[in-house]
Amino acid sequence: MSTPTLALEPLLSCRGLVKSFGHVIGLNGADLDLYPGEVLAVVGDNGAGKSTLIKCVAGALIPDTGEITLNGERREFKRTQDARLQGIETVFQTLAVSPALDIASNLYLGRELRKPGVIGKVFRMLDKKRMRTEASQHLQDLGIGTVQSITQTVETLSGGQRQAVAVARAAVFGSKLIILDEPTAALGVRESARVLQLIKDLRDRGMPVILISHNMPQVFEVADRIHVQRLGRRAAVVTPQTHTMNDVVAIMTGAMSVDEKDQALGPVRSAN
Repeated sequence: MSTPTLALEPLLSCRGLVKSFGHVIGLNGADLDLYPGEVLAVVGDNGAGKSTLIKCVAGALIPDTGEITLNGERREFKRTQDARLQGIETVFQTLAVSPALDIASNLYLGRELRKPGVIGKVFRMLDKKRMRTEASQHLQDLGIGTVQSITQTVETLSGGQRQAVAVARAAVFGSKLIILDEPTAALGVRESARVLQLIKDLRDRGMPVILISHNMPQVFEVADRIHVQRLGRRAAVVTPQTHTMNDVVAIMTGAMSVDEKDQALGPVRSAN
């Protein structure tokens, strides 16, 4: 595992986020900190508020109260487009890919390149050749070499390849951070390994990643810090070097608590 960049201030910070759905409380004063150049895993039992927390950061949900800051400036995301404009890209479990379109079209979905001059501005014709050339280069830069052709439709790809396309799209347009929600949930061992390597490659390029996952071995393989969510708030932040998988599960269930002095609330240097 690589060494994350040390920083005194978090790139992303959430403080006291509250989100309720009628009588159901999704977040109850949740905090989160992400530092440059790290992989932060967010784990927790079902109903702990992991997805709600991430959706607030991604702009898919608006918190009732609380504060989100990015690069030290307070931000209010009322829709996912607001977060994207600030450089936050999210790959949800649904992937949001269009199976009937080719890889290049999916990579530029919603951000299509148009031909120069009048033909592009007035007649809005797409520059498919440029999109395919640049998409191929992006995949190559990310080390994704398992696709046969950039003109393949996504419906012909395996689950791992589809996930790679979605992650690649996030990596191309995410200038600040990438959020991955259960990226290996429906994948086999080999394809999961490819996605995990892609996460490591992103971190090696300096791109911070928030990883939501139930898979503890994978979390311990790639994470620099582990944010444990319980009952709608942050229960602890630990590292794979200071705590075991059993410790993390115990924190998730409430069987174990961690003093603040023993938590990795700031950036750490990975020993792996």
